Amino acid sequence: MNLRDQVRDYLLSEMTTGNLKTGKTINLAALARHLKVSVTPIREALTQLQQSHIIKAVPNRGFIIAELDVKEAEDLYELVANLEVMAIENSEFNVEDIDNLKNQQEVFEKASNAIDRIQADLEFHRLLTKGYKNELALKILHDLKTRIFFYEHAFTNDDSFYNKSDNQHDSIISAIADDNIPTASLLLKMNWMLILNYVQKKLTE
Repeated sequence: MNLRDQVRDYLLSEMTTGNLKTGKTINLAALARHLKVSVTPIREALTQLQQSHIIKAVPNRGFIIAELDVKEAEDLYELVANLEVMAIENSEFNVEDIDNLKNQQEVFEKASNAIDRIQADLEFHRLLTKGYKNELALKILHDLKTRIFFYEHAFTNDDSFYNKSDNQHDSIISAIADDNIPTASLLLKMNWMLILNYVQKKLTE
């Protein structure tokens, strides 16, 4: 892996552990010192993240984690839902895949704080789509879900909200186990739309 990709992975990790928050300016010089690399691979990594709409460039401020926005949320969740549906419709699931989903669902249910819960949820969705052979689509999904993390971290601390998501996850697993992919696809889309509706409400309160 080249330096640019290492820096990119580091920044994505910092975002999905809550260390980099919305509105935060990313200081190139400080990052270069911290990672002991030149500014060039950092600038390249930041440009890539900008192209993925995870961060944005602001004149006289540099790169920042963009603030949350209703229209962006609608576009993000709709696109992720459609890509994941396409992924599971073009995947084959074996007994081990279903067991992995069940185990991850247990991790999700037992998560004791917001970040662990979001990460467990995102890992559940990664396992759901990992059998899709389109690597470009999976990379796009990964980037989109890094941005989605900020929305979920900001708004989805409500346990009752997660109980609904729990039930949908279980139903998705059951449909896949029954080889009923059309039902699994419908439930998967409903799962993302449930989260979007919640985020929309919070953004417009």
